[in-house]
Amino acid sequence: MSELRFVRMGFGADAVEYQAAWDEQRRVHAARFADEVPDTVLLLEHPPVYTAGRRTADSERPLDGTPVIDVDRGGKITWHGPGQLVGYPIQKLPRPVDVVAHVRRLEEALIRVCAEFGLETTRVEGRSGVWVLGDPVEQRPALGGLSLDFDPRLHDEEFDPRLNGPEYAPSNAGQRREDRKIAAIGIRVAKGVTMHGFALNVNPDNAWFDRIIPCGIRDAGVTSLANELGRDVTLAEVLPVAERHLRDVLENAELRPRVVERASA
Repeated sequence: MSELRFVRMGFGADAVEYQAAWDEQRRVHAARFADEVPDTVLLLEHPPVYTAGRRTADSERPLDGTPVIDVDRGGKITWHGPGQLVGYPIQKLPRPVDVVAHVRRLEEALIRVCAEFGLETTRVEGRSGVWVLGDPVEQRPALGGLSLDFDPRLHDEEFDPRLNGPEYAPSNAGQRREDRKIAAIGIRVAKGVTMHGFALNVNPDNAWFDRIIPCGIRDAGVTSLANELGRDVTLAEVLPVAERHLRDVLENAELRPRVVERASA
């Protein structure tokens, strides 16, 4: 793969509005498709915003009518905001495009970032992103005074954690010792070039996630580097580490077209 170009768009007081970042993604995407620019990773922080991918259900959106921006990436609803490192890798991939391989590379880079800060993370089968694993179910504390055998989330398809108090809030998953997501990934590939990307929770206020069903997942929650490490972690600390691991993983990847199985005659 060609050398990556990193663009730090804005952080803190210079955080980038979501629409402005989306417009810049589309501009860079068109330029990358035309081979006018190299593969590029936009890195930034957003002011608070909810965004919904194409598969988001109405029942997963904020109950209070908080505005949500519908976007053309995969995945479901999530939140972006202060304390979160957002990255949009805009890369040209060989066709037929292997979307899963691209997601796995992003996960690998973020797993390495967390490891450098002393946090072990992993993938969860069937769920994209980077996760901190919880305790085995039988070792987790009871919820609401009930045995986990009666956890309503496991048996009631209409159970809504947004209506059932802090013991079910996604931001409290660490206290419940459940699986919790530290980095979300949602991408789109158009004309063989990627868009959108990842959001790594460094030190955000995770209570923002309690207004939605993050990524449509009702039986797990969210966390951050600061939560898991028990200390303050800043975007300034994480940014150069993230760039280094993204460069190492993405530049050294052996890109191959997706294998297409053809039915025999």
